[in-house]
Parts: sequence; C-alpha cells; structure tokens
Amino acid sequence: MGIVEEAHNVRIVGRGNQSVVLAHGFGTDQSVWKHLVPHLVDEYRVILFDNMGAGTTNPEYYDFERYSTVEGFVYDLLAIFEELQLNSCIFIGHSLSSMVGVLASISHPHLFSKLILVSASPRFLNETDYYGGFQQEELNQLFEGMRSNYKAWCAGFAPMVVGGDLDSVAVQEFSRTLFNMRPDIALGLAQTIFQFDMRHILGLVTVPCHIIQSARDLAVPPVVSEYLQQNLGAKSIVEITPTEGHLPQLSSPDIVIPVLLRHIRYDIPDAS
Repeated sequence: MGIVEEAHNVRIVGRGNQSVVLAHGFGTDQSVWKHLVPHLVDEYRVILFDNMGAGTTNPEYYDFERYSTVEGFVYDLLAIFEELQLNSCIFIGHSLSSMVGVLASISHPHLFSKLILVSASPRFLNETDYYGGFQQEELNQLFEGMRSNYKAWCAGFAPMVVGGDLDSVAVQEFSRTLFNMRPDIALGLAQTIFQFDMRHILGLVTVPCHIIQSARDLAVPPVVSEYLQQNLGAKSIVEITPTEGHLPQLSSPDIVIPVLLRHIRYDIPDAS
C-alpha cells in the first residue's frame, strides 16, 4: 500500500471490471456507505477512503491551509486515483465530496464516467439572488457552538442534520463519527465548507451528473438541486427522494440504496 492509500485508509472490495468510488462528507467516514457496499461488490470494484480530517485519519496529517479550500481535497482525490492507477470510475460523492468530485472532473474529465451527487450544494450561504439555506448569523452561531463546547454541539447537531428519531441508529452513528473528529479540525473544516462558493464553476462541468436529494434536508434545501441542474454545463438529472435528513444513505437505506443502484447502472439519455 502506498503512502496516500495508507493516509486515507483506502479500501478496495469487489471484483467487477468497472470501478465505483465512494466519497463521504463532513463529520463521517467511509462507514457511511456500509448499506450500499454489499449491493455493489458482485458487479463492481468498489473504492472507499477517508477524507483527511475524519476521525479515522491521523490528525497530524491535517494541514489547515491546504484544506481551507475545496481544492485541497481535490488534490487528495487525484492523488488516490494516481496511486491506484485508476483510469475511469463512477464517482459517488456525498455533501462536501460531491463538490470535490465536480471540481476534479473539470480538470480531469476522463477519470469520471458519471458523477452521482448526494446532498450536494455549491453554496450554503444565502445571497440576494440565491437560497442556500443559511444566513451568515446562523453560521456564526454554529461556529461559536463548536468552539465553546464541541461535545455538546455534536449532541445537538447530529439529530438536527440526520433528522427523524433522536435515538435512531443513524443519529447515533453520525454522532460517533462526528465526535471522533478533533474539535479544531472539525471547526476548520466546517468553516471551509459552509463558506465556500462554487457556483461559478458549475458551467465548466462536462461529465454527466445524477443529483440525489432528500425532500427534507436542513443543510441543503431541495431548491439547491434545481439550481445545480439548471447551472451545470453537463447533462444532468435530479431525483428527490421521500426521505428526511442530510445523510439519507445512512438514515433511509431502504429508500435510497435502490435509487443509487439505479443511477449507478443507468445513464442519462441524450435529449431528443
């Protein structure tokens, strides 16, 4: 195993000829895909990894300057692809990683046959002509909560983001992976994510995009998925699932896993 693979806990399972890359979002690690992986291993070569900053990675490797922009994660993704000598893949990115995949596909479109974007947003902050879901004051309060008492913040943030029953397995699982992050890293990463604005690069995307969005998501309103579809340069399709929360692959696998499998297996038809 190479240095990059080891740093990101890269794991390869399955025996298919086509590769599927699963990339997780903020506060989680590769375990967030545990309900999907068993459905893929008989048909695909599945590549999982942990983003730097996840609780499963070495915090000494986290560079606050490098990860102050999404590009830091793009460089990591491309380094993993290079070390694995990966020439083409179906990329499934959740939240932060959806936009990492979008950005990587602009400079290296040949590496991606399609992008499947789960709970994706190019901008979380509201603007005069754009609704992302958050006001700056709300984000300031979120950051202050993380600074003042990270454990208490996790206890409140996890059920709010996952949605549904406070005692659900999904809430407990997200609470665990969120709390495993080093607090200063979690804060720095949250500031990177919630303050970024990637709307200006959407028109440069040429790889087909499948956008999967919960009907009720505190972090990403469904209108954001419509904005993505209208502004992406590539052909795209949106599917709103009858689910609640920002991590539907974890909280509603019975609904979302069949949707993901359908989008993995079928391509967007060309407009006639």
